[in-house]
Amino acid sequence: MTPLALALYDQALGHGRPLVVRHADGAERTHVVGRWIAPADAVDHALLRRCSGPTVDLGCGPGRLVAALAAGGVPALGVDVSARAVAMARARGAAAIVRDLFAPLPGEGRWEGALLADGNVGIGGSPHRLLRRVAGLVRPGGDLLVEVRPDDVYRRGTARLVDASGLVSAPFGWAEVGPVALRRVAAATGWAVAAEWVDGGRAFTRLVNRPGPSPSSPPSRRNQTVALR
Repeated sequence: MTPLALALYDQALGHGRPLVVRHADGAERTHVVGRWIAPADAVDHALLRRCSGPTVDLGCGPGRLVAALAAGGVPALGVDVSARAVAMARARGAAAIVRDLFAPLPGEGRWEGALLADGNVGIGGSPHRLLRRVAGLVRPGGDLLVEVRPDDVYRRGTARLVDASGLVSAPFGWAEVGPVALRRVAAATGWAVAAEWVDGGRAFTRLVNRPGPSPSSPPSRRNQTVALR
């Protein structure tokens, strides 16, 4: 994310006004920042009930999902490039770090699951690269819960952020993926589609990291510990 895009994101977290993502082809999507700041809602909780063990939330924002997981007894770590977002997540009692998800992260290869909610499957502008990266974070047989666009769309490359006052950032890597496109990306990057559903107008896909667990791998348990630093 460019410096101005990050500044616009931080400002939106502070005042709660919507942000628009403007794609290179002119398509625009409005993101309701107020929902990110609010506590996890019923749709969020239904999604999080699918998290059975230590979970990494990639692009956690102000931490509503990580905080809800922690409150439910599921070990979780949030990762975000925004120091302001991470501070807000920590203020909610969530474990979170300021880090680019493509940089080294705690627990690589040992997470039971990962989250790419709120359109974060678009991070970096290349869903193939992103899903390969997540495959290296999650244990073999672990899962990835992805929030996708409900329609059949696949945009890759760059986008700009536009704030409520009309200020526009420089381009940064971003993508937009629907369920059909995600199936193709998953098949090419080592993931199997386990489930697809729509809840409250939001669309989700559950992917499973296809390689089977090795004989020496410990059994998965809800209270399994992963170091969060």
